[in-house]
Amino acid sequence: MRVKELHPLCCITLESPQTLDDDDGDDANKPPLNLARSRSLPATSLTGGSNRRSVTTAGSVAGILYKWTNFSKGWRSRYFLLRNGILSYSKIRRPENLNLLSSSDDVRLIGNISADRLSRMDSCSGRRKQEKSVGIVHLKVSSFRESKSDDRKFYIFTATKTLHLRTDSISDRAAWLQALASAKCIFPLRSLNGDFSFTSPKDLSISTERLKKRLHEAGMNENLVKECEQIMLSEFSEMHGQIKLLHEERTNLFDALRQLEEANLEAGGSVIHSSLGRGKYSECSTTASSDDKQEFEDVSEEDEPSFHDTKEYFNEPNIGSGSNLSNNNSGYADIKRRTKLPDPAEKEKAVSLWSMIKDNVGKDLTRVCLPVYFNEPISSLQKCFEDLEYSYLLDRAYEHGKSGNGLLRALNVAAFAVSGYASTEGRHCKPFNPLLGETYEADFPEKGIRFFSEKVSHHPTVIASHCEGKGWKFWGDTNLRSKFWGRSIQVEPVGVLTLEFDDGEVFQWSKVTSTIYNIILGKLYCDHHGVMQIRGNRQYSCTLKFKEQSILERNPHQVNGFVEDVAGQKAATVFGKWDDCLHYVAGDGVSKTKVSDPASNASLLWRRTKPPLNVTRYNLTSFAITLNELTPGLKEMLPPTDSRLRPDQRHLENGEYEKANLEKQRLERRQRMSRQLQESGWRPRWFEQQGENETFKYTGGYWEARGHKKWDDCPNIFGEFTEEQLADSA
Repeated sequence: MRVKELHPLCCITLESPQTLDDDDGDDANKPPLNLARSRSLPATSLTGGSNRRSVTTAGSVAGILYKWTNFSKGWRSRYFLLRNGILSYSKIRRPENLNLLSSSDDVRLIGNISADRLSRMDSCSGRRKQEKSVGIVHLKVSSFRESKSDDRKFYIFTATKTLHLRTDSISDRAAWLQALASAKCIFPLRSLNGDFSFTSPKDLSISTERLKKRLHEAGMNENLVKECEQIMLSEFSEMHGQIKLLHEERTNLFDALRQLEEANLEAGGSVIHSSLGRGKYSECSTTASSDDKQEFEDVSEEDEPSFHDTKEYFNEPNIGSGSNLSNNNSGYADIKRRTKLPDPAEKEKAVSLWSMIKDNVGKDLTRVCLPVYFNEPISSLQKCFEDLEYSYLLDRAYEHGKSGNGLLRALNVAAFAVSGYASTEGRHCKPFNPLLGETYEADFPEKGIRFFSEKVSHHPTVIASHCEGKGWKFWGDTNLRSKFWGRSIQVEPVGVLTLEFDDGEVFQWSKVTSTIYNIILGKLYCDHHGVMQIRGNRQYSCTLKFKEQSILERNPHQVNGFVEDVAGQKAATVFGKWDDCLHYVAGDGVSKTKVSDPASNASLLWRRTKPPLNVTRYNLTSFAITLNELTPGLKEMLPPTDSRLRPDQRHLENGEYEKANLEKQRLERRQRMSRQLQESGWRPRWFEQQGENETFKYTGGYWEARGHKKWDDCPNIFGEFTEEQLADSA
């Protein structure tokens, strides 16, 4: 049998590259390129042995474009190079440093600036420093369109960001758009879906007949011929094994690329921009129009992403419903929770934030009545439960302490304290302020936890919560003091959170300060800063510093700290980002060690889960999307005080904005009477304060009343009311 001829790279049979060289039949229908000046450099071909075909790459396109960076730097010139379906760009520090092309490249230049600068480059002598590429865009999984408001601007959309670009003239923009369109035609998306065929290693075979015949002709005896044949078969067997492994690797690689293309195609074709105070989010694609007022909502190219390649020391356990907390009468155990919010029933109208709060500078923002446009469809009671999204960290901490490893227990408690901030990234809307006596329950048997919260005071606003897990209890109360300072909103949590394990070990801490910046102008962003002291009553405690983000911060959201024993000796160093992950190094390590460095011995404590596929302007996490859900049979089990039954919040979730505003105004009138109600002797139903300045603690009885559906002591706080009824209830 004959050995099949293999491609030198991973057994891939390539189709003829004639589509790269021949003129497309549709070119006659394309608009001609209008270039101010152009210059071509000779093309070269890649030639191998005599049995290899000559391959010529498609002509490249290059030029100077202006890219929007950020509000502090504005538009900056960048050198762009379009080659083989990839658009790369780099900074231009001086014209003579524009040595990005070799004399062998076939490049067409767009625009006068590009030609002028390159002519200067040709006249310069001496050694030049190669410019470092700043960004790369794969056109295969990207889209683009022109601006509707400026005939020199156009946009390129990827799955993660939007490039805002500007040319010097209308003709230059047309030339760039034509070049991008041509590149997508030459390198279509189907290239990974059918243009590669693999030769399976099973189809490979070898024949030794010619070898044996030649050896016999040379006069060798039969034993020597068989020995040579065996050597050849052994070598082929080893080569066959290597080819098989290579084939599997390449197959897995192309499968991954196909999945990436499908995911990026969905995300790249519909890029959603959300912004508080702009009234809507728009879907931008190659055909749909969008509001150009949102064109500056882009990440700065100065913000470089962090890549980590570290030892995944822990894996999230699969906590089943076999916890001692599972309630067979819960009515919604083992139910599939939703993955998206309901589709809006009506179009949302824009509201000016500045017009609403310009007269409230320096005041407590919780007392300012805002339209529902500035709310997200969950209440502050439900937002407290978001801190329990990564409750598996406490389950881990319980098991480590149970096995005698107090250090890992303290480390997992620290990771849990940090993980509660991950859901705040991109969350610029305000949760609903609960009514006095409003409650919220969350029974999640699949996570092994049961949570309950209640608004126990209106002035000051205090929310108390209690959660039970596998071998631990977590409770606390929070009083949010918020101030509006013109450009930012600062929120200072007041209160102590307590975590108690069944073996008696207790940890306590308070949250750090949170600030939302650029309320009036610029891109909104949230930051958490301050020092968090996690105090333990046994061997270990932890100190975490949330670094405040500066204007020129290249690596924001940093958290650094350490765990120390009772003698004050550092037992471990903790470092990471509150919106991404947290790592630790045993001993008194260096917190600034790169996690990607194998010598760092960094171990992963926690990593944030991936964002949901169904993005809305609220930027809710997959976990937060489930919090206000009324699963089948749940409504009949809830007390009339539960946040899920609040009408304005429910209307907002359904996209019924007019009804939501009317209901919120009605409930705000009742809210303003709450202080009078509290001064008349009102007391919370499920929590009791231990002392004047002590924490509210859960008194018990809620889940028992739920099992019997006995809510006689729970008034319908969301129903119709009069001032006389309110006075009678006091």
